[in-house]
Amino acid sequence: MAEKNTLEYVRKWVVEHKLRTVGCLWLSGIAGSIAYNWSQPHMKTSVKIIHARLHAQALTLAALAGAAVVEYYDHNSGAKAERVAKFLQPQAHSHKE
Repeated sequence: MAEKNTLEYVRKWVVEHKLRTVGCLWLSGIAGSIAYNWSQPHMKTSVKIIHARLHAQALTLAALAGAAVVEYYDHNSGAKAERVAKFLQPQAHSHKE
């Protein structure tokens, strides 16, 4: 049961911070790819950097596709409407005239 709460918390955080999540995935993808490519002694440095960039781009596209799926799910389930509704509620303002 605690695992479900943790998973729900992570899902909620990802929904609220989609761009930050994609950026972190890109950064970790390029770091991991550079680390892997540096272990390949038969490659030139320029090829290692190009491969790392390509791997990071592929991971970023996958993360953006995942964010689109989450956005689509939130839109269809009504979860997004609930989050937006709290900002659209009319508030009573007292104006001095």
